[in-house]
Amino acid sequence: MVELTDDDRRRRLAVRHGLAHRLDTVEAATRAMTVLHATEAATVHLALWARVDGVTVADVDRALYDERSVVKQLAMRRTLFAFPRELLPAAWGSAARRVAGQQRALMVKDLVAGGVADTDAWLARAEADVLALLADGTARTTAEVREQVASLAGTVQRGTPGSRWAAEVPLAPRVMSLLGAEGRIVRAANAGHWRLNKPAWTTTEAWLGDAPSPLPEPDGYAELVRRWLATFGPGTETDIVWWLGATKSAVRRALAHLDAVQVGLEGGGAGWVLPDDTTPVTDEEADVRPWAALLPTLDPTVMGWKERSFYLDAADTPYLFDSNGNAGNTAWWDGRVVGCWVQDDAARVHLVLRDDVPAAGRKALEAEAERLTSWLDGVRITNVYASPQMRGARLP
Repeated sequence: MVELTDDDRRRRLAVRHGLAHRLDTVEAATRAMTVLHATEAATVHLALWARVDGVTVADVDRALYDERSVVKQLAMRRTLFAFPRELLPAAWGSAARRVAGQQRALMVKDLVAGGVADTDAWLARAEADVLALLADGTARTTAEVREQVASLAGTVQRGTPGSRWAAEVPLAPRVMSLLGAEGRIVRAANAGHWRLNKPAWTTTEAWLGDAPSPLPEPDGYAELVRRWLATFGPGTETDIVWWLGATKSAVRRALAHLDAVQVGLEGGGAGWVLPDDTTPVTDEEADVRPWAALLPTLDPTVMGWKERSFYLDAADTPYLFDSNGNAGNTAWWDGRVVGCWVQDDAARVHLVLRDDVPAAGRKALEAEAERLTSWLDGVRITNVYASPQMRGARLP
């Protein structure tokens, strides 16, 4: 069995993720990463800033909202991603369909608890009313839809009344997210600042034209896994199951369908690569010199694997990730996470680094901080998933 070392994995990451050598376009960088995380709206723009030479906010918005070559879609792990447009049918037939099924079951449960007798009829009517409203091609925010679709004006009770987890949950966002997961509507133009998620919704046909049909589930999962292996391979079965939010059975079928090859990993264990990707990558072939990068919260590189020891010191994990494994802003030097970055009240980017970062690394990261400060031009990013280190916890 071929063994791929941690050094080899870091070289692959540097080149394939557009971090050691930046890429030319928004579309190229999105495809290189398979998808971009979009739960925090700013992550899409900042992930592309890190990978595309000279990219502007207008370039990213043009791809998202004018050319529509990159489209936001709820999919793996009930997470919002920015997909290359051609990858949507794979997601609609597999990961997004799985999420939609889970969300529909939860919605039915909450409707029953709220006293709705015929939940199927209620949902069918609410969905039909939303689709009828959006059929004119005009994109509307969830608030605008709620104002015009009477059935979405209410709430349902989640949890036992009076308990710690009890809450009144608005119906409209739930129905819109469900229709979005099913691929019947999509997030169109953002109705707010680029750093905020305030989507306007429209039908998939209005946004994409003749929307392609979802792939059959096995084919959809196979295509997502193929893209993942090209971006992140080698990775373990645990990595793929976690990233995909699917079952081991679905992942194993996809790996078999792709004739994926098992390789040894440094320190023991086995990973998977595509059949033509088993050869170790040398420094000369990759043309990789020490490189610096500042990546945003939930960046796709940081979130690509569940087992992260080849690029992250285990002792640093509680400082850089929350308890669910969500990453905050990270600072990278030569293929490893070495700290994070934050902004002050004037929107200037500052670094919080490990003590062992060499002088060359500090200098390169300071240059990236200046570059990012200039690019943000006074815009302050508010992070839902701020890591403990971003909130002031110091690395050991």
